[in-house]
Amino acid sequence: MPGFLELDTVAHCGHTLKGEFLRTLSATDPVTGWTMLRSIRNNAFVHVHAGLEWIAKLAPLPIGGMDPDEKPRFMNWSVIAWCDDHHIVAQPAYHHNDNALREQRNVTGSAAAFRYRYETDTELASLLNQLWDLVMAHGDFTSCPASKPSTGPRPAATASPCRDKLKTLPAAPRHRHPRRHHHGTRLAAEHDLLNPARITRGINHIQQQLIDLAKARTLGTRPAA
Repeated sequence: MPGFLELDTVAHCGHTLKGEFLRTLSATDPVTGWTMLRSIRNNAFVHVHAGLEWIAKLAPLPIGGMDPDEKPRFMNWSVIAWCDDHHIVAQPAYHHNDNALREQRNVTGSAAAFRYRYETDTELASLLNQLWDLVMAHGDFTSCPASKPSTGPRPAATASPCRDKLKTLPAAPRHRHPRRHHHGTRLAAEHDLLNPARITRGINHIQQQLIDLAKARTLGTRPAA
């Protein structure tokens, strides 16, 4: 049902898992196609929980449950502990590719940041998370969603997750649940402020800054041929 999130992580480690490097949490709602991305310092509980708090605040619907990927296992325990504190169902996957949509969105997210090694506070707060804001705006508001799982015939994907969702929310609060109307009003207001060309330019600008900062570091971690 809407509001049940598939959770995964991207390790921004370059060519080696040694040392400290940044990670990105990816949360996807398979029903709506809505995806949220947030980079964190590392997999420590405090950082994972801060990322989950941010995701919960940004989610367009109340979170009904989370399905974390099975890699790494200590990330699962962080997610389960957070879900327990918030009385949310946590259902860890049995295999890392249990949900194809989650894996597809994970690959899409990591591709936007390339496969470089990111370590610094500047790359975390000033670049990666600003990049994700733009990537989410592009994916959730302005582009067509990824194919969604279905047991029946699939309609053509003709709208973004936001547009899809706006169609299902009431246009007026009368005889409707006021909270659902609030979500629809907020999403519509955010959508109206977006400019796809400006978003694309912003993504390209931040990507170039990430390349300039991390290319030499990433190449330095490449194994000898």
